[in-house]
Amino acid sequence: MSVPIPEPKLFTCKQSEVLSRAIAKEFGAPLGNVITSTYSDGEFQPSFEESVRGSRVFIIGSTHPNSDHLMEMLLMLDAAKRASARHITAVLPYFGWARQDRKDKPRVPIAAKLVAKMLETAGATRIITMDLHADQIQGFFEKPVDHLFASTIFLPYLKELNLPNLTIASPDMGGSKRAYAYSKALESDVVICYKQRAKANVISHMELIGDVQGKNVVLVDDMVDTAGTLTKAADLMMERGALSVRAICTHPILSGNAYERIENSKLEELIVTDSIPLRQESNKVRVLSCASLFADVMLSVNENKSISSKFLM
Repeated sequence: MSVPIPEPKLFTCKQSEVLSRAIAKEFGAPLGNVITSTYSDGEFQPSFEESVRGSRVFIIGSTHPNSDHLMEMLLMLDAAKRASARHITAVLPYFGWARQDRKDKPRVPIAAKLVAKMLETAGATRIITMDLHADQIQGFFEKPVDHLFASTIFLPYLKELNLPNLTIASPDMGGSKRAYAYSKALESDVVICYKQRAKANVISHMELIGDVQGKNVVLVDDMVDTAGTLTKAADLMMERGALSVRAICTHPILSGNAYERIENSKLEELIVTDSIPLRQESNKVRVLSCASLFADVMLSVNENKSISSKFLM
């Protein structure tokens, strides 16, 4: 006897409404109705305006700072749990607070682990996310995690560019595994930047490991925050004889003076996904949508089908 598939229902957190609408369109189901009431002191309360009892609920929202975004996701998960949803999947195009994935000095938190526990406690029975800052964050969860890779979006775009003498670059030692994966798929060379930080978001020194003379370079990273590393690396590579430098970064945090740095740098273009909405437009920033990727995986999850074909690397 076959097990009936529960009715899927999609809901969005406020900060991801544009992406959620695109996902819902690809998924083939409307977004559910959520009303958020806000008190004068800033406290807010989301409310599902339709029954979710016995349903498979997908709640879509990136948890990039500020903390209201994470809090909204937690409140919506809790509301779905208390409304007797059968399955509750937290769809996090960007999993925030992931850079704090270990104790790199005494007396600091491991925020990624804390957030994982909070999501599960709030009611998430499954997590779907993309390009975690560190792969091992999956192990912080006791619930199933579908960790998608934006390479399924970026690789076709890079192949269409048909760049001669292509070289993949990692902006730091930590991203070398990602860079080697891209280089294997594209059959290209690899170079790595070695950097030292004075403090968070401040680079004191950078060196280049490898030759970029006469090469079209593509820097690959999981996120771009202040763009200090990317722009410094691009300028260094152009000084070393590169023909052009592009950057691929899954999550466009782009805080502080990031847009100004990008505009004034020697980067030809910055290619990102829409996991986080852009704060402003830029001629150098190209956005590729991840809506189809998430919709396909959500459909497969709902129908209990394999999603292994979605992992290019």
